[in-house]
Amino acid sequence: MQISTVNQQFAMDVAAGLSASPKSLPAKYFYDKRGDYLFQQIMELEEYYPTRCEYEIFDTYKHRFLELFQHSDRPFQLLEFGAGDGYKTKVLLDAFTAQKANFQYIPIDISNNVLQILAADFKKRYPDLNIAPFNGDYFKALEQLSENTAYRKVVVFMGSNIGNFTRIEAVQFLRQIYQRLAKDDLLLIGIDLKKYPQRILDAYNDKKGITRDFNYNLLLRINKELGGNFKLENFLHSPTYNPQTGDAKSYLVATKDHEVYIEALEQTFHFEAWEAVYTEISKKYSISGVENLAKKSGFEVVNHFFDQKKYFVDSIWRKA
Repeated sequence: MQISTVNQQFAMDVAAGLSASPKSLPAKYFYDKRGDYLFQQIMELEEYYPTRCEYEIFDTYKHRFLELFQHSDRPFQLLEFGAGDGYKTKVLLDAFTAQKANFQYIPIDISNNVLQILAADFKKRYPDLNIAPFNGDYFKALEQLSENTAYRKVVVFMGSNIGNFTRIEAVQFLRQIYQRLAKDDLLLIGIDLKKYPQRILDAYNDKKGITRDFNYNLLLRINKELGGNFKLENFLHSPTYNPQTGDAKSYLVATKDHEVYIEALEQTFHFEAWEAVYTEISKKYSISGVENLAKKSGFEVVNHFFDQKKYFVDSIWRKA
C-alpha cells in the first residue's frame, strides 16, 4: 500500500505503539476532519466542564488580563498555541479591541487550513486587528518571533492542553517556552484542577458515547489511511482516574483474542482478550502542583484566575 509523506510518521508511530508492551497509540492522531468534529461535540457536552469553566474565567477577567499584559507604553504580541476556532480567544479580542489596546495577535497552529479559516473569520469580525497567523511548530514560531524585541510576548496555552503531558514532559515543554522568552514576557496557561473524582471521570465517559467515538477514531484512521482492519466491536473504551496522581487516562480494551493486519506496515498485531491500548492522558493538578510546575519550569507566578466552582485555573506566569 502506498502511503503519503504526511502519513509516514503516522505509520511509524502506530508501528512503534502497537509493537510496544504495553501497547499505546498517540492521542495526536485523534484529530482529522471527523476527529475535529467529534471534539467540537465533546466541548458542548453537559459532562465536559473545562471549556465552559475557562470561557467563564476569560469573560470575568478579560479586563484584568489586559492590565497585566500591557507593559508601560510597549505593545504586546498575543501568541496563541493551537488556536483552533478561536471560540474563547474572541472574548479577549472583543475586550482588547474595544479598549484599542496596542497589540498583535499571532495564532499558531500546525494546520494551515485551521489558520486560514480563523484568519478569515477574525478579519471580518475585527477589521483593524493586527493579525499574523503562523503555520508551524510552536517553538519555531517563538524562535523566529524572539528576534523582534519591540513587543512584549504573551504566550497563551489554554484548554488544559498541558494535561496531555506527563508531569516530566510538561516541565520539559514549559522550559522550552521559558528559554525562548525574554525577561518580563508572560505565559497564560489553562490547567484543569483536581476535584470530585466522579466529576472528572464523567467528563471522559459521557452518556452519549462521543468521547468513546473520539477514541475509536484512532482505529478508523488506521483503517482508512494505513489499510488496517480494526473492528470497533472488538474494543471497549475504558477511561480511568487516579485521584492521587491526578491522571485521567483513556484506554481501548480488546474484548476478545484476535489479530489486526495493517497493510501499510505489512504487519499483523495480536491482541489478547482484555489487553489495553493506552491512548490519552489528561492530567489534573492541585494549586500547589500548578505552582510547583511553574517553579520547575523557571517561571514566577503572577496571578491565578478561577471559575466560580474552582474546577479550572488560568494562571499567568512571568519570566523573571
